[in-house]
Amino acid sequence: MNNEFEINQLAKEDSWRMFRIIGELVEGFDSLADIVPAVTIYGSARLKPDNIWYKQTEEIATLLGKAGFNIMTGGGPGVMEAANLGAHNAGVISVGLNILLPKEQACNAYADRVIKFHHFFVRKVMLVKYATAYIIMPGGLGTMDELTEVLTLIQTQKIKPFPVILFGSEYWGGFLEWLKNTVLAHGHISEEDFELLRVFDYPMEVAGAVYSWYTKHEVTGQKALQ
Repeated sequence: MNNEFEINQLAKEDSWRMFRIIGELVEGFDSLADIVPAVTIYGSARLKPDNIWYKQTEEIATLLGKAGFNIMTGGGPGVMEAANLGAHNAGVISVGLNILLPKEQACNAYADRVIKFHHFFVRKVMLVKYATAYIIMPGGLGTMDELTEVLTLIQTQKIKPFPVILFGSEYWGGFLEWLKNTVLAHGHISEEDFELLRVFDYPMEVAGAVYSWYTKHEVTGQKALQ
């Protein structure tokens, strides 16, 4: 009897969870519809303001902002804070899509449009849906997760092949070598998949590549997922 009661309670909880998920999707769609063109910047939450990658992230976001792109991040510290700071300095919309964690992550002070999510996958949809390009700064497991998801969506033609930019050839060199010498060697990816990635070491190169691609194609993430 108790087992049946527990099953019914779990079913009810799952039903209400579905509505919470729908609510987060609706809030995201309503809040972000006007931000295109935008660029999503991913990277480590652990970088401090005196770190060179923090400073370069800020510069990248500032350059992109001056070129007319709004900036989206996961809203936290580190790379996300630096990107939101750059957007703030450039006077464009600085979006922070914060995730609520057991050890609560406060949104950084430079995001002027903040949405809070309970569910990682809903947050990831928003970071992808409205972007014209994806910039992957040095980061850890979360950054790798976001990078591989974007590449998978492009590879499977769920979204258009927007620029996916890895910043820092030295940092990402080992990863790319592993992909080529191990993953490709075992036939788990194809040579064409490497065409999805671009690697740059200077902020001006990143901003130039995004601007050049966008002015040539004029496609936003919003159109890509329709």
